Amino acid sequence: MRIPTKAQNTDIGFQIAPMIDVVFVILVFFMSLAAQIRIEQILQTKLPGVAVAGTPVDFVDEQILQVSEDGEVTLNDEIFDSPVSRDLPQLTSTLGQLKASSDAAKTKFVVTLISHPESPYYRTIDVLNSLAVAGVTNVTFTADSED
Repeated sequence: MRIPTKAQNTDIGFQIAPMIDVVFVILVFFMSLAAQIRIEQILQTKLPGVAVAGTPVDFVDEQILQVSEDGEVTLNDEIFDSPVSRDLPQLTSTLGQLKASSDAAKTKFVVTLISHPESPYYRTIDVLNSLAVAGVTNVTFTADSED
């Protein structure tokens, strides 16, 4: 009898048995998952896709103008001009730019004017004149509620 030595090649080749074990484990895993998956039609779900609107949606570009009781004018919480300025050049220029960009985007431009009950009436008229010079025609009025 001959005893193998290290000089001889002891490579036994590719082992197929571990590969078969791995394939069976993966097969069992996917079979167990397949039993839990429900068919989409049973669940009555809709997958996201391209939505077609029947009518065009009109977006509104709304700006908030506020007149405080001391005559300070703010547009979207940004103060414009001084409380003593009657012609409001900064506000008129900004409103004109907003109106032009809204017209370019073909959206409706709406301004909501909120006046404090104790604000001077002439200040609201100054703001309305500024809106007229800027070409704004859609104006909504609101009174600031007293707390």
